[in-house]
Amino acid sequence: MREALKDLLDLLDLEQIENDIFRGRSPQESRQRVFGGQVAGQALVAAGRTVPVNRSVHSLHAYFLRPGDPLVPIVYMVDRIRDGRSFTTRRVTAVQHGRAIFMLSASFQIAEEGPAHQAAMPEVPAPLTLPTMRERMTALFGERAADEFERRRPFDLRHITPLTFEAAKDPKLTGPESKVWLRVDGELPDDPLLHVCLMTYASDMTLLDTVLLNHGLSWGDNRTMGASLDHAMWFHGPFRADEWLLYAQETPFAGGARGLARGHVFTADGRLVVSVVQEGLIRVVDAPADPEVR
Repeated sequence: MREALKDLLDLLDLEQIENDIFRGRSPQESRQRVFGGQVAGQALVAAGRTVPVNRSVHSLHAYFLRPGDPLVPIVYMVDRIRDGRSFTTRRVTAVQHGRAIFMLSASFQIAEEGPAHQAAMPEVPAPLTLPTMRERMTALFGERAADEFERRRPFDLRHITPLTFEAAKDPKLTGPESKVWLRVDGELPDDPLLHVCLMTYASDMTLLDTVLLNHGLSWGDNRTMGASLDHAMWFHGPFRADEWLLYAQETPFAGGARGLARGHVFTADGRLVVSVVQEGLIRVVDAPADPEVR
């Protein structure tokens, strides 16, 4: 197992400090604020640890309220909103410096049968036929930057569509869709909640990039500023985060300094297992702005 994946699993292994109160930390990196996928993943871990194991999460709705401080722990407080015969609802508030930085509501359900249908999986190349992120980063930024990216990444990403960095250099590569194969870079234990929380983490890595891709922008162009505003996910069926998953993303709208992106996650055999919607703040400025963008 890669060191980066071990570090991510450690981040998701929250410390319980009281009944329904948990504490998480952030990685020792040079980020100005905590990565949104980390907060969402940790909050779902906190919620899941207060729910019977026979109830699986089927949806979450979250708001990013303030930038997280990566230098101090995050306290997650769980409210047990409802425990019904079929459904369980939890609300989680993430707190730093005495203020809420993130709120999540999650619903869990016992296994039940019912009518079934799903959207078709797009036709795409197989993941192992595509270049690795290290190969693409080397072509764009050189081996030194690619080595640093490789050291820090817990996921193997194989992009089918252009990267935002590539589209920023070539307007012909812009477009409203983004597709990427992903899986964690190592084997995982058979813990369904862990796999769901890892996908929650990963869902925030590339979704807003789809909005930038449509406009020839990238986070590294020194003029594009952004942050996640809200995030919603629906979990349709079981999956493993250590097996290939296709993340098909699109952006139906951007305006008012906000961008909306949607995603569907498919297993390699074509099962639709997750749906995602996110709105993010996106501002284009003439000079680098203050990291407190909201």
